[in-house]
Amino acid sequence: MFGPNGNQMPVWLAAILPIIIIWSLIWKGIALWKSARNNDLVWYIILLILNTAGILEIIYIFAVAKNKKNKVIEEGN
Repeated sequence: MFGPNGNQMPVWLAAILPIIIIWSLIWKGIALWKSARNNDLVWYIILLILNTAGILEIIYIFAVAKNKKNKVIEEGN
């Protein structure tokens, strides 16, 4: 497998790259779905444009979206 400059890509990188891509796509899909359901347009655009290997998506899912859900529940009581 060859890299972008024509040099041969290391075997370990060729093996781990598909795993990172799948990992990132799963988290990106979940985060985009949650941000769309929460009407977070700014977060949706940020998550759509930036590729952070799932890190920003995980932060959104477990911090921002969770806090927003808790606020909605508190307001309902």
